[in-house]
Amino acid sequence: MNDCLFCKIARKEIPAAIVYEDDIILAFDDLKPQAPVHTLIIPKKHLPTLREATEENSELLGKMLVKAKEIARLKGIDQNGFRLVINTGPDSGQEVFHIHFHLLGGRRLGWPPG
Repeated sequence: MNDCLFCKIARKEIPAAIVYEDDIILAFDDLKPQAPVHTLIIPKKHLPTLREATEENSELLGKMLVKAKEIARLKGIDQNGFRLVINTGPDSGQEVFHIHFHLLGGRRLGWPPG
């Protein structure tokens, strides 16, 4: 999708503080962090929300989950714990309609989150 903010970041049309990148995934620090560590993990392929995910996306989503653990280690939050959040739709607070995981940590996170 040409006008999607995260697609533009994935294509390097908009700069970002990239934490991790491979052929299908990009992770970068959030511009409005909600925790000391707040990294967004996106697929390079456009997928608007989790609602649109199908069995064909299982491998991609699984890889994103496994890489989240690695990115948490790179950011130094793997030992004390971290939270992984996927907002889906407007009521969840999703602002950019390109599926993404929020990797949060670096402090004790409260519950419930909302």
